[in-house]
Amino acid sequence: MIVAIYLPSTEKTQDWCAMMGDLLPDWQVVSMHDDIAVETVDFALVWRPRTGDLARFTNLKAIVSIGAGIDHVVADAELPRHVPIIRTVGTDLTQRMREYVALHVLRHHRNTPALAVSQAASKWAPIVVPPAPKRRVGVMGLGNLGAQAAKTLSMLGFDTVGWARSGREIEGVTCYSGPEQFDEFLTGTEILVNLLPLTDPTRGILNAGLFNRLARGACVINAARGPHMVDQDLLAALASGQVAQATLDVFHIEPLPEDHPFWSHPQITVTPHVASLIDAPTGSRIIAKNLRDFAANGTVDDIADANRGY
Repeated sequence: MIVAIYLPSTEKTQDWCAMMGDLLPDWQVVSMHDDIAVETVDFALVWRPRTGDLARFTNLKAIVSIGAGIDHVVADAELPRHVPIIRTVGTDLTQRMREYVALHVLRHHRNTPALAVSQAASKWAPIVVPPAPKRRVGVMGLGNLGAQAAKTLSMLGFDTVGWARSGREIEGVTCYSGPEQFDEFLTGTEILVNLLPLTDPTRGILNAGLFNRLARGACVINAARGPHMVDQDLLAALASGQVAQATLDVFHIEPLPEDHPFWSHPQITVTPHVASLIDAPTGSRIIAKNLRDFAANGTVDDIADANRGY
């Protein structure tokens, strides 16, 4: 079997080639940055492939996304949509997202940004907040990462609600689904966590209309994809007080440009796309197993739907 690898960085591509070569010693591993016989490639392992890269491979059995999302793959207008796409997920990625969501929900719940301002001013200013059961936290997106994050918040005692395109049942979480229940999900939500997949219907979903349906002074956490957010709408909501604080891990352009107003905004916490960062040693082991299983059985559990977008 031959697997071709592409990441935008030639150096990182070579690193992945070396790791996958060690894990798949009986396979041939090649870089898409090099000249390769495209008709011989069985699998493509990619992160943000260039338009047309994947269409070159006429005998491709599957495409592997280096990450849980496939939006960077389906963004290719020439994508061969009949080829299965394998998402890269695992317990380490889920655990990291649970940690990130719990950390920042608790930060906003206890208003630690305001405490930091008081410390900087040498000001003793206790802040009294309601206990977690009296704080409504909403999670948009109840796939593997979202469901586990919602469970974690419920275990911490929060009044936890969740919303997804289709119905879900999660212990300790009140679940809503579909557009007809979206308003009910948003109404009264004081901390909103976005973990939706990026699709045409969810692009720009974090907008003025959504912010205005939250409880006044709500906090917003986006750990999904940058294009979910309408940046100017968030800035306006912060200025009006409709949104009090935001934590953003993902952005339209990454790295976030140095002159972007999010960097210096006193009500925004910026993190550099680390919520559920896939480290190469862990990711390569998950991918190697998926490749072997797919080669043997013709499928794996984590097949995504290119037309659906996740």
